[in-house]
Amino acid sequence: MPDPTLHGSHPWKIVPQGDRSMLLVFGDQININIGHQCATAAQALRAANIRGISDIVPAFNSVALHYQPRLFGSSTRFRSLANEIDKVLGKTFEHGSAPASTRQIDIPVCYGGVYGPDLAHVASHCQIPKEEVIRLHSQDPAYVFMLGFAPGAPYIGMHDPRLAIGRRSTPRTDVPAGSVAIANLQTMIYPNLSPGGWHIIGATPLTLFNPAQEPATLLAPGNTVRFVPISPTEFLAARREHP
Repeated sequence: MPDPTLHGSHPWKIVPQGDRSMLLVFGDQININIGHQCATAAQALRAANIRGISDIVPAFNSVALHYQPRLFGSSTRFRSLANEIDKVLGKTFEHGSAPASTRQIDIPVCYGGVYGPDLAHVASHCQIPKEEVIRLHSQDPAYVFMLGFAPGAPYIGMHDPRLAIGRRSTPRTDVPAGSVAIANLQTMIYPNLSPGGWHIIGATPLTLFNPAQEPATLLAPGNTVRFVPISPTEFLAARREHP
């Protein structure tokens, strides 16, 4: 069994995940600092272009590395690949874990009404006015931790504790594309029509996933998002511009 403690004194550990992947684990919590570490590690490993690694997938507190054993040769084992990764990350984090380069994207959101059918329920649950839900959700930039669930679907957080609410007790079978929903102090934007159990408080006219474009996703891990409230009229106008 490969040794999962190859990280030594570093703030990560490397553990095997089957015969074609390994996991870099940076912690067991969801917070911005760990999210930055994951994004920084993923960026550094992509730049290192280690032979045989086919995909690098950052998440909340870990980074999955998928690799092709046939490209390494018969003498290469988990330990030697992990040591190479360890060296890259050691240099990257040698002078502190500076955040990976990021960009901020403005996401226009039409809150409430037909676009946000759960806004009133969220306000009631959190014991604040609907206007305060909107203000708290849009007042500060939020961090894109990862993409998951569906192509281009971002997990964004962390929001003000006053917006604390869990998932819906009964998920919806059809959530419209562009729906902006919250749960567990995070936001999910649904990139296409799909089931979903988060509370929908609004919608954006932007397209989150388009396989005909490069890159295919609007957002990426390490980005920050600023939610910008817009009116229904502005939503419809923007939707015509970005069908």
